Amino acid sequence: MIPIPAPRSSAFDAVLCDLDGVIRFFDHAELAGREQAAGLPPGSTATVAFGPDTALPLILGQLTRQQWEDSIAAGLAGRVRADEARALATAFTGSPVRADQEVVDLLRRTREHCPVLLVTNATPWLDEDLARLGLADLAAGAVNSALVGAAKPDHRIYRVAADRAGVAPERCLFVDDRPENVRAAEELGMTGVHFRSPADLRAALSPVLGVSPSDAGSRS
Repeated sequence: MIPIPAPRSSAFDAVLCDLDGVIRFFDHAELAGREQAAGLPPGSTATVAFGPDTALPLILGQLTRQQWEDSIAAGLAGRVRADEARALATAFTGSPVRADQEVVDLLRRTREHCPVLLVTNATPWLDEDLARLGLADLAAGAVNSALVGAAKPDHRIYRVAADRAGVAPERCLFVDDRPENVRAAEELGMTGVHFRSPADLRAALSPVLGVSPSDAGSRS
């Protein structure tokens, strides 16, 4: 007699979650003040830091932290004094960070039920950053573009993540704040969640946590 498989408790068996814009947030207040003092429009340093000649090499692990900072200072050269350019670059790469505690709590609770992996376009020093935030053990692992050699929305990084979770792509829940990254996951059959606030994550995780969406953010 062929055993009847137990019904699945939810629409997914693993959670693949973005980092920046979902869990980790940067405080650029000091940087904004420096930009204003230097006569630069807000966001000028970030535009240089993630420019077309810098962003991809950075998240593919081809730049060290110092090389990245040097490239930002060089990109600002001519617009401000050399010392101002260096100070802006240092302020940007050293901006304070915080973790959203509600999101962290939801993911920690989810780990009690299924694998949780971070899937992030990040830098080679991601592990150091997570440790400083106290998040080294938040997920079962991190699928880091800088180490994988592929960045979202490249399908390869999603496949690596599903493989590491030991789950078929169609049984993965993927969470990201960028719609194009969510669409790429959905193209592989994953359930996509466009994150705009913790409420989006609460609603998505409610089936595996066994509570209603409105109650998923707190234990009974």
